[in-house]
Amino acid sequence: MFEQFNIDPQIEEILNKAIKTRISQDEALKLMETTGRELQALLMAADARREEIVGDNVTYIRNWNINFTNICTGTCGFCAFKKNSGDEGAYFLSIDEVVRRAKKAWDQGATEVCIQGGLHPDIDAYFYEELLLKIREELPDIYIHAFSPMEIYCGAKKADMSFKEELKMLKEAGLNSIPGNAAEILNDDVRKVLCPSKLKTAEWIEVVETAHKTGVPTTCTMMYGHIEQLKHRVEHLDILRGIQERTGGFTEFVPLTFMHTLTPIYKTGISSPGSTGIEDLKVYAVSRLMFGDLLENIQVSWVKLGFKFAQYCLMAGANDMGGTLGEENISKSAGAKYGVYTSPEDFKRVIRNLGRTPAERNTLYTDIKQV
Repeated sequence: MFEQFNIDPQIEEILNKAIKTRISQDEALKLMETTGRELQALLMAADARREEIVGDNVTYIRNWNINFTNICTGTCGFCAFKKNSGDEGAYFLSIDEVVRRAKKAWDQGATEVCIQGGLHPDIDAYFYEELLLKIREELPDIYIHAFSPMEIYCGAKKADMSFKEELKMLKEAGLNSIPGNAAEILNDDVRKVLCPSKLKTAEWIEVVETAHKTGVPTTCTMMYGHIEQLKHRVEHLDILRGIQERTGGFTEFVPLTFMHTLTPIYKTGISSPGSTGIEDLKVYAVSRLMFGDLLENIQVSWVKLGFKFAQYCLMAGANDMGGTLGEENISKSAGAKYGVYTSPEDFKRVIRNLGRTPAERNTLYTDIKQV
């Protein structure tokens, strides 16, 4: 397939393997280092693998983000969203206000609400339970995708219960799935600098696998382009792949390019100024070839990439454009230049222009309708 590119025989061998089966960690690292024609061949291989696994649908979901507080005890160097209690701009929405916003989203056509917040010192698992019960009471049919693994971790610790007990309680209260954030880069040496107060790699894995075993699916993410090396990206992808092999509980993978502009770690000169476009393309392509059909759905983040480049990343192995959102404060606070809401019509225009088929989905990708 790649003879016309006249590329390194070793890269050609890896790519010929990649269009048939999942590649190894060492092979992935070699592909992360490609340039020129070899890079073009990599993108072709990833796009071919995408077409074979999920076809030409590009999916999206009508959803709404609710970030209920920006007050946080965390010390993440990549975050410009966090405020201390009493700071100018600090807020903590009441449960009634969160319910009101969820009802507004439902009335405007959203099928999912994604609810997350900072690590507020007064929040524990019982707060999450009360919030879920109140939403479910008013909106019995809305899908609730809420609380990152870090929120689950802190909620359980403060309530003096196990992750399994907490997740079972929250599931019974109406939780459907959780976002796979707080992963950043799953390497403890990186995390010591990037997010020293956050849960360690093994703890993140434990929360996520416990959720899966409790019947609560999750997404998975990787935030890259700060202080990590290429080997850390590949190591991270391999960890996610191992979890998926054990539990099958991930619904999608969402690469998150680092929004650097207003973050402490960039302002102090510790991090790089985010990833380049070429690096973004390699992350999408290599993740597709590493996951193969084990994790079918790879999402482009239009909030971070912008519509034009997100569209191009759909040619590098991705098949989903995420959600319409509605409120999204975390990326914006870090310096993201793109909007916090888009309409389904915007998605359709970009997808059709690419020659692919727009399709609305539910959170679990079990109900996909071409539109």
